[in-house]
Amino acid sequence: MRLFNANSIQSGYSCIYSLLRASFLILLVSLSTLLHATTNNKPNIILILADDLGYGDVGIFGSKMISTPRIDQLASSGVKFPQAYVSHPVCSPSRAGLMTGLNQVRHGWEFNPAGRDAEAGMDNGVQTIAERLRKQGYYNAIVGKWHLGKQKSHHPLSRGFDEFYGVLDGGSVFVDPNKPGVEGTALSEERIHFGMNNRYRNFDKVEIDDYLTDAFTDEAVRIIKRKKDQPFFLYLSHTTPHTPLQATKKYLDAYRHIEDEGTRVYSAMVGSLDVSVGKIVDTLKALKIFDNTMIVFTSDNGCAEYILGACSNAPFRGFKRYHLEGGVRVPFVMHWPNGIKNSSHEYNSPVSTLDLSATFLAAAGGDGSTEDSVNLLPYINGIKVGAPHKYLHWKAGPTVAVRDERWKLLRMAPIASDVSIKEDIGGRLIPPEGGWPMDDNSPVDYFLYDLEKDSAETSNVITHYPTVANRLQKEMNRWLLEVSDIQPILSPIRSIKMQNHRKDYQLFF
Repeated sequence: MRLFNANSIQSGYSCIYSLLRASFLILLVSLSTLLHATTNNKPNIILILADDLGYGDVGIFGSKMISTPRIDQLASSGVKFPQAYVSHPVCSPSRAGLMTGLNQVRHGWEFNPAGRDAEAGMDNGVQTIAERLRKQGYYNAIVGKWHLGKQKSHHPLSRGFDEFYGVLDGGSVFVDPNKPGVEGTALSEERIHFGMNNRYRNFDKVEIDDYLTDAFTDEAVRIIKRKKDQPFFLYLSHTTPHTPLQATKKYLDAYRHIEDEGTRVYSAMVGSLDVSVGKIVDTLKALKIFDNTMIVFTSDNGCAEYILGACSNAPFRGFKRYHLEGGVRVPFVMHWPNGIKNSSHEYNSPVSTLDLSATFLAAAGGDGSTEDSVNLLPYINGIKVGAPHKYLHWKAGPTVAVRDERWKLLRMAPIASDVSIKEDIGGRLIPPEGGWPMDDNSPVDYFLYDLEKDSAETSNVITHYPTVANRLQKEMNRWLLEVSDIQPILSPIRSIKMQNHRKDYQLFF
């Protein structure tokens, strides 16, 4: 008597195999769906960075002359930061701090690249935001200005970005000045000779005929549409409104009433920046990804004195290259409906663009915190109380500053009255043979400002509050000792003379 039929056994095995295979496929599909859902829940991150935009040139931060309705709307439905700072008052070091979440002094990028250092690049041993976000599954794109190194090893595609469209240098002409309807100036022939007008797609040079702000915006829109189904980090790094001041008719028409050409053109440039923000927002809404996109709008430093009053850092004193508030305090807006609970409000404690690293990575599910970068989300959502930073620090050669919640201590090197220093045609001080001496024993003066009562820094109250001054000087010295072993990659060959409280000082950048 046969108890088992071979065909029945084979049929049974086949049935079990089919069931196991089906279960395995269901499990794979479930895991894939879960992973896809998790990935899709990560917010898109867009950083829109203006170039030399004045604090007082944005409507919601006080401008009465320039209309910025799209930036204002982003702020009024998100979070406005009235006390937001950059880590340096000029372009490249400020961007180096922002991109790494580390005060740039910590990795040697203390000054702007220029002259013999123009081919240098930011330390490759320090991770960028893009390199960290890549580990979280992000697609990273930069459109616009890089200014952290032009060699291949320092190129954006070597620093965590998947694509690049823009300029590697510190600036570029915006449009052919001979085109109908264009007002303003072009870059000098000398700057063009050094490649300041080169534009690139990845590693290849390209020609851009359109107004540069529009070209960058259109490219950003294309990237958003192309990458809408996966988490992306888009760094829209405008060159607007950096010199050369140039604008086209469609932006100038709103400011024809302004007689001064420089002010008219600058205002139109900021207007083009506002249109750019509007196009980005409209694209995100059309694609139904606006609510889960974190947008940050800010500037790399304050507006420049050398454009002769065409811009405003009001209500603050100082300009780009100054460590006064006008040079380092910037307009700053954050918007993310899915991630910010208390929208439509101001966050009034001091924050820094250094904090973007920790904030972006936390939103993405990672960790980008450093010695200088703090995740701002728990603070603006009311989960953490108090200020994110006990102190903020700045340094450029002998110029050093530190501030707490209320007070700011500034240290500067005076120019001796018996020393003759010559200026070039651009107002920069001509360095002596062998460069400027960086002697720690050089004389310095200290200034204490009560930012709570005197945000314009008009009164040096150091003799009235010696205890406060001593505490801040102790903290300044502690931090300087902490970074003392780090040698600057770049030489401080650029400097200007500024007057503070009727005395001349030298500012290095």
